[in-house]
Amino acid sequence: MAVKKEQTTGNAKGKGLAAKATEIKAKAAASAKAKTVKTVKAGTKKTAGAKVSRAAKVAGPAKAAKAASSAKTAIAPAKPAASKSSGSAVYDESKIKTLSSLEHIRLRTGMYIGRLGDGSNPDDGIYVLLKEIIDNGIDEFIMGNGKHIEIAVKDGTAKVRDFGRGIPLGKLVECVSVINTGAKYNDDVFQFSVGLNGVGTKAVNALSSHFRVLAFRNGEYAEAVFTRGGLVSQKKGKLKEKMKDGTYVEFTPDADIFGEYQFNLEFIEKRIQNYAYLNTGLNLHFNGKSYVSQHGLFDLLSEEIGEDGIYPTGYYKGEHLEFAFTHTSGDKHYGEEYFSFVNGQFTSDGGTHLSAYKEGFLKGVQTFFKKDYRSEDIREGITAAVAVKLKNPVFESQTKNKLGNSDIRTWIVQEVKDAVEDWLHKNQEAAKKLEIKIISNEKLRTELNAVKKEAREAAKKIALKIPKLKDCKYHLEDGIFGDKSTIFITEGDSASGSMVSSRDVMTQALFSLRGKIENMYGKKRAAIYKNEELYNMMMALGIENDTQGLRYARIVIATDADFDGFHIRNLLLTFFLSYFEELVTSGRVFILETPLFRVRTKKDTLYCYNEKERDQAVTNLGNQSEVTRFKGLGEISPKEFGQFIGEDIRLVPVSISVLKAVPQVLTFYMGKNTPERRDYIMKNLIDDAG
Repeated sequence: MAVKKEQTTGNAKGKGLAAKATEIKAKAAASAKAKTVKTVKAGTKKTAGAKVSRAAKVAGPAKAAKAASSAKTAIAPAKPAASKSSGSAVYDESKIKTLSSLEHIRLRTGMYIGRLGDGSNPDDGIYVLLKEIIDNGIDEFIMGNGKHIEIAVKDGTAKVRDFGRGIPLGKLVECVSVINTGAKYNDDVFQFSVGLNGVGTKAVNALSSHFRVLAFRNGEYAEAVFTRGGLVSQKKGKLKEKMKDGTYVEFTPDADIFGEYQFNLEFIEKRIQNYAYLNTGLNLHFNGKSYVSQHGLFDLLSEEIGEDGIYPTGYYKGEHLEFAFTHTSGDKHYGEEYFSFVNGQFTSDGGTHLSAYKEGFLKGVQTFFKKDYRSEDIREGITAAVAVKLKNPVFESQTKNKLGNSDIRTWIVQEVKDAVEDWLHKNQEAAKKLEIKIISNEKLRTELNAVKKEAREAAKKIALKIPKLKDCKYHLEDGIFGDKSTIFITEGDSASGSMVSSRDVMTQALFSLRGKIENMYGKKRAAIYKNEELYNMMMALGIENDTQGLRYARIVIATDADFDGFHIRNLLLTFFLSYFEELVTSGRVFILETPLFRVRTKKDTLYCYNEKERDQAVTNLGNQSEVTRFKGLGEISPKEFGQFIGEDIRLVPVSISVLKAVPQVLTFYMGKNTPERRDYIMKNLIDDAG
């Protein structure tokens, strides 16, 4: 195994800030997404917000995790319009406000931690808060201080203890509550830090209903307790018992900001595993388990790929650059798969360091073989992990998903080229297997191009535009507007009918299937071009050549909540995981959740997503209420449907635990009938009779 797992057992100023935080809290609560059950007042158009409440893991495939408990939220009356006599609201000096730094964090949370969410997505804000605290311990380790970090998450509260130098006691309060205060601006103290902006811990403090920090240095300690960024108490003194230097932080994310959230321990475990891979020798304890790696990214690739590599994993580690790579056979993985990191931060959208790595890898292979192989033939089937340490990283957002430094390209390209060429010289057998793979890719590409040509010619005869696609105006390449672009893949014209008139034509597109698509498990990529419907869907998504041409930020599978709908969902996931796996691993594929029941009276209407919510709604509205069961999306009227694909849309992200599990899962669920699958079905069969 790549990662070893072992079982182990206030003052006036503060009150003033707390008062301001209470004022901001009311605004934040008003803008937060409402709870899961929607309430609609008769005669109004406004609806309460819905929360994404479940996470999907590829285990069925994409079997949703157990939903978080939900609660009903009533709609507040709309604010009265501005006086007609004045024409608009008065704009004068009284309307100008100055917020403190922490107030600004609470009011404009997305600027600091990205999305809010409820914990069902690994990029949700509660995980960003935890990351910011752990990062401080990682930074200490990078600078040679402390080889151990303890992490615990239970009942919505996170606790982190590092054994670094500890925050200077006299500056403890400022370091966790005053923006632009910290040592990470000093290169002598921190050289390869992720959190260079001095905001991370302050954001955690401001967005937590409870925040406690202790620093231990040379037998003394300092402690400070905050509520929503407001100082509640602080004290200093000498330690009664000997304790190692370091910092302890515990925090509880504020429900007024994050709503009804729940930590998914698997998401946290995955992040901690990555920390171990990226920091060889660092021991991280999480909820009683220990994570440590001795071989860095080599271990990461071994964990992800297992025995699927066609040659032993290549590995290189320099002073500022580390990478590992291998190729898999076409029947295991199509396309390319990368895990990229900067100063220990997972950059899900890559960036300049990843682009430079790809270029360097291409040049290294071409130089070694002394042949001008094409980049797509060299990289098809590759899985690689890349990590770089930079003194001044420039990220394209506060959440650090993509690196923007342009000055690093030249040296990374050259270092990767030299390292790859050297590794191939030292591993001649692996080099031969790589060349066979490249030649095979070249042959398959040539054959595929011939099939593509025939498919394009056939498509031209059908229509000038893609059949069954109702496109939107903005696409993924259109900046901030494109970030909201979504394509819904629906089950037949009936299901899409409700969406056509209720969708946002600027950012929401529809592609209608005729019904159940072909099971593509175990078929070569050329089979796509012989299937008109799948070919049209691929063209609609813009992924014919590679996933870089993807036209939409989100691919949403919208099928009925019945057995046929679930089967179509699995067939689509099989298609994506077989040929376009990186769409899933990059977080582009989602499942749309729509209500199963409508419970209403003459005054109120409640939409419920499961039987428990339905029963609660009947209790709230009374036994005289009317209950409707939606069997298919087509049964929901366009007027009703708009709210379920609007701002309050419920999307379940499809994720993968490890790449090597994908072929096993697809074989079990979508391959030929086997005694094992038959036994599984019999054991899990539900008798709906009666």
